[in-house]
Amino acid sequence: MIIVADSGGSKIDWRLLKKDGSIGQANSAGFNPYYQPIGHLKKITEETLLPQVNEEVTKIFFYGTGVSSEKNVISIQNVFLEYFPKATIEVGWDLLAAARALCGREPGIACILGTGSNSCLYDGEKIIDNVANLGWILADEGSGTYIGKKFIFDYFRKEMPEKLAEQFHSRFPYSREEVLEKVYQQEKPGAFLASFAKFIFQHLKEPYCYQLAYQSFSDFFQNNVMKYDNYKNLKVHFTGSIGFYFSDVVRQVANDKGITVKNILEGPIAGLTLYHQKDL
Repeated sequence: MIIVADSGGSKIDWRLLKKDGSIGQANSAGFNPYYQPIGHLKKITEETLLPQVNEEVTKIFFYGTGVSSEKNVISIQNVFLEYFPKATIEVGWDLLAAARALCGREPGIACILGTGSNSCLYDGEKIIDNVANLGWILADEGSGTYIGKKFIFDYFRKEMPEKLAEQFHSRFPYSREEVLEKVYQQEKPGAFLASFAKFIFQHLKEPYCYQLAYQSFSDFFQNNVMKYDNYKNLKVHFTGSIGFYFSDVVRQVANDKGITVKNILEGPIAGLTLYHQKDL
């Protein structure tokens, strides 16, 4: 049996690839080693994963946020070794999960457009280049946070159509002070700003909303995709809720720039399952 996990801060998608070709699945709370103790992953493994295992586990592929440091990688490996001592364990970051899920074993450019954004150049086996991820304050072009930040700026500066502003206010009656408190004093300001992306998506027929989304994705292509050598001759792929729901706009921007977009997935787990079936 092979275990594949796609771990985020809010949830983990598990897939169990069995020798007979069947696939088991489970969902659990999320895990980020920078914010949660390793005991949290142990508890998830015992309560969610172990009840699903009914044959020997030979390989484990765990992808997630917060696994960029060697210390965190070793900690995660040790958890699984405790329960599956004969298994080969690979721990990789979420960008590698995106690359394998989207590109498979072919070269390409893999991108994440969710609450945040990221991209990489993938040679069919490993990531060979990555435009520096500078986070939501300095960059994160095309992300939900980036779109929401621009929208809320225009809302308070009265740079959007009055009717649209009224519709937004009726749904989100925030004062300027409340927004500033959520952004500068409370936890997860990026997620707060990204929450407005749903409203923008629901009003894409409004020229203002469409242009805002279009320009945000144009910024992403300009500052990420177009930084990679030979980008026009490679297929570009996306995963993440923003890329998935705004896919028509993403494809239009790419087409206008002469860039070929192929796969757009809401999440990587289905692609990862397909990728690792060959490891059975």
